[in-house]
Amino acid sequence: MKISEHVYALPIEANLMMGASLVHLALISDPLHGATLVDTGTPNSLNKIEAALKAEGMQLSDLRRIIVTHHDLDHIGSLEAVVNATGAEVLTSELEIPYVQEGKRAQKMPPADKVDELMAGYPEHVREMIKNLPSVHVKVDRVLSDGEVLDLAGGVRVVFTPGHTVGHLSLYVQADGVLITGDALSSADGVLGGPPPQATPDMPTAMRSVQKLAGLPVKTILTYHGGVVDQDAALQLDRVAAISETA
Repeated sequence: MKISEHVYALPIEANLMMGASLVHLALISDPLHGATLVDTGTPNSLNKIEAALKAEGMQLSDLRRIIVTHHDLDHIGSLEAVVNATGAEVLTSELEIPYVQEGKRAQKMPPADKVDELMAGYPEHVREMIKNLPSVHVKVDRVLSDGEVLDLAGGVRVVFTPGHTVGHLSLYVQADGVLITGDALSSADGVLGGPPPQATPDMPTAMRSVQKLAGLPVKTILTYHGGVVDQDAALQLDRVAAISETA
């Protein structure tokens, strides 16, 4: 779904811990520099990504780069597959590199030998999945810095938004006024919300990240979980930021 001149939302099905859901990848198009995919969904999502691209008149071969907002498995589960299929370069923040490139166990996941003890209330199939999470070893080609502006689509600003993970980043497509938030924000039926508390280990930092985003002149917001927020997006963001100030 095209949401602005340069940005598409690519909703794909994902099997998360608590069942099937939709996640919303972003595609930033640029006729000169090629297409940029933001995040890659859960494992085994390559065919779904290919189908979503074809629905917008594009192909996997159009992808030149992948920006990783953070290392949770529902965001990098198909990173290796997409890179292998396209040769796209990978960009992320420095603090995410150990998880994306070096196979470090995800920040929020307990050690495999502690899963049964620490997650006793979860169904067995969930505990088994957590024990056997795949490690990721995908070369990061470029490290992104807070505040830098990528020469794509009229300028894409990198905004560090830690809290959900240590190195989480968001992207602001300046020419379109589109904010791509990863999990720094959430939404449901067009109503913006804050970062998901149950999956955000450092809520005070995450709330400060929300306040940082509220300084941007946004027209449209794309959250990974929930999708597009385009009605009074700036006012909604101000509302969530105001709540974060009192939290």
